[in-house]
Amino acid sequence: MKNQFTINNPVVLHFGKDILKDLPGVISRYGKRVLFLYGKGSAVKYGYYQKIRDLLDENGFFVFEYSGINPNPSTEDVEAAYTEGINNDIEVILALGGGSVTDTAKAVSLCIPERLPVWDVVKYKKKPSKAIPLITVLTLAATGSEMNAFSVIQNSETKEKLGFGYPPLSYPKHSFLNPEFTYSVPADYTAYGIVDIIAHAFENFFGGGDSSLADRFAVSIIKEAVHYAPLVLKEPENYEYRANIMLQSACALSGITSYGKEGGDWGVHSAAHVLSVLYDMPHGASLSIVYPAWFRLQKNRIPERLKRLASLLFDTENIEHFITLTEDFFLSIKSPVSLKTEGFSEKDKSKIIHVMRQNKVSGNNYKLSSDDITALVELMFS
Repeated sequence: MKNQFTINNPVVLHFGKDILKDLPGVISRYGKRVLFLYGKGSAVKYGYYQKIRDLLDENGFFVFEYSGINPNPSTEDVEAAYTEGINNDIEVILALGGGSVTDTAKAVSLCIPERLPVWDVVKYKKKPSKAIPLITVLTLAATGSEMNAFSVIQNSETKEKLGFGYPPLSYPKHSFLNPEFTYSVPADYTAYGIVDIIAHAFENFFGGGDSSLADRFAVSIIKEAVHYAPLVLKEPENYEYRANIMLQSACALSGITSYGKEGGDWGVHSAAHVLSVLYDMPHGASLSIVYPAWFRLQKNRIPERLKRLASLLFDTENIEHFITLTEDFFLSIKSPVSLKTEGFSEKDKSKIIHVMRQNKVSGNNYKLSSDDITALVELMFS
């Protein structure tokens, strides 16, 4: 381990069944005028919205709402919520939902104080120096956005989906995680969330630098996810299973899997985002398609790195066997591993390659050339 590094994750994590009793007191530290963000209906349908709203009303907060945030968070959502916040002089943002709501809230938090254009912030053209305090209440274990300073927003006009962050400004101040709030997540989105958790660990495993401990942290998270996935899918209201998945999600992008390294690779996420932009594909589903293809693309380029992962995860150094076992796991939880079996055509293949090249899809550590992109997409159809 040769890198110098600083560890600082300032998020205060509240975990467990009865944590919401502390929510009003925490919010009041930052203000009384609350912008309350949530998604498209499940938060209301299953009563989570009403529980939070009652707490806010009972404790005298002035609440302004923006709802209907899409699963793939967009500039349109950010801009509408941003306008609502400015018009009502909000002092604190409360995000109820999964990664899409949290990511939207982070962007709104960064843009409001200095009235910054959303896409300029996403593309690092305008750097915020202030942020509205953000508090999250999680309803989906997947992105880990509740424990880090980064966000992903897509722009439908430019066909881009980009990650960005401005630590420490863009960290949530507090995140509230009650596993019971994930009981209602349907089986497909539970599975996609688990794929996302695993993908985050993979991205940091293939990041720059060398840290044996970080590698083992990453693999431990993957092993836990593989263990608990079939259990939670069979018993979705088992508190212990949901709690373990929720903690894995929070840890996977909390920084722990990159200690001593130079950050993650993120090439697979870069490719998967194109599928979300073009086809509104669920994020986890796109990742389970891209990862096996990426492993096959890289197997003769970085065999030692892949053998180390295969050995730590599945006790094998046979790279193709490792890839097959990974695919088998994804299929066992009904997350796709091929665009061909999902009904995509040759016409789609050309479009995907074009947009990936247009967006300069690549990794931070393992760069992808134009020819690599073509080869990757071909493998995604195999």
